[in-house]
Amino acid sequence: MSTKVAKFGGSSVADDIQIRKIKSIVSADPARRFVVVSAPGKRYSTDNKITDLLYLCKEHVDKHVTYEQVLQVIHDRYIAIESNLEVDAGIAKEFTIISQNLEEGTTSDYIASRGEYLNAKIIAAFLGFDFIDAATFVKFDARGRFLFEETNDALAIELAKHENGVIPGFYGTTPDGKIKTFTRGGSDITGALVARATDAEVYENWTDVSGFLMADPRIVDNPKGIDEITYKELRELSYMGASVLHENAVYPARLAGIPINIRNTNKPEDKGTIIVDEGQAKEGGIITGIAGNKDYTVIAFYKNMMSTEIGFIRRVLSILEEYQVPVEHMPSGIDTLSVVIASKYLEDKLSDILEDFERKLAPDTIDVIENVSLIATVGRGMASKHGVASKLFKALFDADINIRMIDQGSSEINIIVGVNSTDFGQAIQAIYAAFAATN
Repeated sequence: MSTKVAKFGGSSVADDIQIRKIKSIVSADPARRFVVVSAPGKRYSTDNKITDLLYLCKEHVDKHVTYEQVLQVIHDRYIAIESNLEVDAGIAKEFTIISQNLEEGTTSDYIASRGEYLNAKIIAAFLGFDFIDAATFVKFDARGRFLFEETNDALAIELAKHENGVIPGFYGTTPDGKIKTFTRGGSDITGALVARATDAEVYENWTDVSGFLMADPRIVDNPKGIDEITYKELRELSYMGASVLHENAVYPARLAGIPINIRNTNKPEDKGTIIVDEGQAKEGGIITGIAGNKDYTVIAFYKNMMSTEIGFIRRVLSILEEYQVPVEHMPSGIDTLSVVIASKYLEDKLSDILEDFERKLAPDTIDVIENVSLIATVGRGMASKHGVASKLFKALFDADINIRMIDQGSSEINIIVGVNSTDFGQAIQAIYAAFAATN
């Protein structure tokens, strides 16, 4: 029998109404044998995510503040879900254990993991699937480092014993049995791990959007959806902030050659976006998507004969390393070099860094350009099409937008431009308008 792994995010499991939608989705395809779930997310804009409330409980305990009221809110929400779905998942008993562990000084990882754990127990009971606790099979070493192959082996052996199962995402255990969590959003990783371990034909990631869009709908009115995207394109766009998927979730699926399908729990009829390896991709349009981020600073060096000065770039990077400042991009010319840095890393450090640059590098000039935004235009079709850069730059010229920086990766699937932050939205609109009609 073929296997699909379906992971449902926080908004998809926020209450009993959403969980009933999950049952309809899973029941519609017998291949959806394994389900991975997050903790309940927000039901409405001013609501709280369960994970946030669990962390708050732990914070109250650590500060010797009464936590019972917060825990009661969490308890009541799970009890309501259990009651409305008319199942008995033993949730009341579980909260007795959780409360006892809080009193005994349990870890933040343990308390946070209970969000997924409790939800998986309820959903397993509602679907009639086996509950499979990730704690036994998702493995970390004694230092808290994830053990990739050990986890794959353990999951493959265990999941082969079950016809169907619900697995809580987000956590595993260290060798001493203590709960260890991934970073926030880590249920996506668990889903990808289960997909690899079961050799699934597809990993479905169900959320509250119908996949990726060519541009941010808050900037571009009604942008086109992206039907198919490669892992490389996804990485480029995610780097600039356009992501509905935890970036570390890509690796297990990509390694096993398993496509990832981003789907919408509230619109299951939508096909969403399929993420595939380069060899599986169909021929698409010139560009796949446009994404950007604000608040960068460009430090531009000019020094005569810079290209013949051995070690200049190394010394620039060494100085930034001393201040723990990462570099985003580094466009250069014969006698020029620019380093592009997220402005948040330069707070209270810029003056000292510039002083070190002057003293250790002796440049002819240093210019600091603040309030720069970076915009990435990404597409696997760019490398094989003539005139893409010309079209992009003409669109910005026609919109009267000044380009402060240009950078293109060697893969030729992206062009990054820097513009004044005041031009950010207009620049994305101009690029989208130039390509969307013919894409």
